[in-house]
Parts: sequence; C-alpha cells; structure tokens
Amino acid sequence: MKQTKAPYFFIAPAVILFLIFTAYPIIASLYLSFHQKEDGVYTFAGLSNYTRLLNDSIFWTALSNTFIIFILQVPLMLMLAMILASVLNSQLLRLKALFRVSFFLPAVTSLVAYSLLFSIMMQDNGLFNELLGYIGMDGIPWLSDSVWAKLSIVMAMTWRWVGYNMIIFLAGLQNIPEEMYEAASIDGAGKIRQFFSITVPSLKPIILFAGILSTIGTLQLFDEPFNLTGGGPGNSTMTLGLYIYENGFEYFDFSYGSAVAYVVVVLVAILSYGQFKFTGDKS
Repeated sequence: MKQTKAPYFFIAPAVILFLIFTAYPIIASLYLSFHQKEDGVYTFAGLSNYTRLLNDSIFWTALSNTFIIFILQVPLMLMLAMILASVLNSQLLRLKALFRVSFFLPAVTSLVAYSLLFSIMMQDNGLFNELLGYIGMDGIPWLSDSVWAKLSIVMAMTWRWVGYNMIIFLAGLQNIPEEMYEAASIDGAGKIRQFFSITVPSLKPIILFAGILSTIGTLQLFDEPFNLTGGGPGNSTMTLGLYIYENGFEYFDFSYGSAVAYVVVVLVAILSYGQFKFTGDKS
C-alpha cells in the first residue's frame, strides 16, 4: 500500500504549486471578468465587462497596435532565425559554437536591462542616431514618433528572440538527413532551391511550434512597450498586455483587466488554430 502512495507524495509539491499559481489564477480571473466591484464587494455583472470593450477606444487601439507588431515581427523573426540556423548548421563554417552562443545570449538577457539599453540607444542623441550622423543621414525619432516607436519595439524584440528561435530551428535541422541534400545537389539543385524544397518542408512542425510560441509571446507583449515607450506616444504603442497591467495595477479595475485578458486567450486560440490549418497539420 505504501508503494502505491509513494508516487503521489513525489508529485504532490508540483501539483500543489500548479493549483495555487496556475489553476487558481485562471479560474479567479474568469470569475472576476463576470463581476464588478461595488462598495468593496464583487457583484455579478454578466457580460458588462465584455460589452464595455466594444466602446473602449483604447482597447481597440491596443488591439490594433498588438496586431501590427505581431504581423511585422513574427514573420521577420522566424525567417531570420531559420536563415541563421541554416548558416550555422553548415559544415563549412568554423567557430560554430562561438556564433551559436553569441546569437543565443540576447535570449537570456534580462528583459528590463535590454529594454532600458535600447531606450538609451534610441534617444535623439543616442547611439543609433550618432551612427546615422556618421554616414550623413538625419536622426530618426525612434521613440517619439508613432510609426518609429512601433518599429523600435519590433527591432528590440527581433534582437532578443531571433537567437532563441534559431536554436529551435537548429535542433530541427540536425535531424534532416544529409543524404537528402547530397541527392538534391546531384540533381542540380542549388542552395536556395534546397532551402525551399528540403529545409522548409522538413522544418514544418518546428516552424509551427516556434510560430505558436511567438504568437503567444507577442499577444502578451508587455516588457518592451512598458520600458521603451510607456505605451506612447499617444497610445501608439499601447498593447493588450500593457493595457491589462494598467487596468489591474494602476486603475485597480481587476474585473475589466480580466475581461481583456480573456480576449487575449481567445485570440491566441484562434491564431494558433489558424496556424495549424495553414501548415496543413492534421492533428
């Protein structure tokens, strides 16, 4: 009898931590999204928090900004990661370990530290504009212009996450038989043809996995706009993640913040399903 109970004692700490820090917040936030706080007491409010979203201009701005960053950043990052992985997987390249570590280092850099570093470099008199000045170009209002502020966030996110996705793709590339490339070379296929005819189809499950992770991360985007632009200028970089934070921890409207959070959950589910269908995955 003791032997049958032993496994449960071993997994009990993990299960308890999951229930407290994952399951309970999920259930509690869903509960809050259907309630409103009145005189210090939460009362059932039905769908009022969700209908409130329909007339909330800041929510629609945050939704639009999030999708713009998503459309720009995710395909760019995944393509760069795949190209880098293909180059670093080459048998002709020397010092591959050094290059792999160098490209992966941004992924383990503190989110706050790297965001602050980019905010300093993107000031009007920062490093980026100094470099532009050396080649005779005018400075760019990286953080004070609505369009450039979005692009600044895309640049920062790409710098940090390309190496992370590169490692994922690199692991997939090392499982592709070298004989496939040799056979393609014999048939006269060049490197570019091999990349699109062998590498990309063979990496389809990896691309799907990296795409879903990137989708979830981008729709939850918070650190970069919070530290780089604060959501400005004029809410032009306000994202859904930042809007959830503002409602919950600045306005203490946790009910409305929870409703926004569950909109993000629905969007993640829809986009992930769309990626499964687009890649032709039958699972």
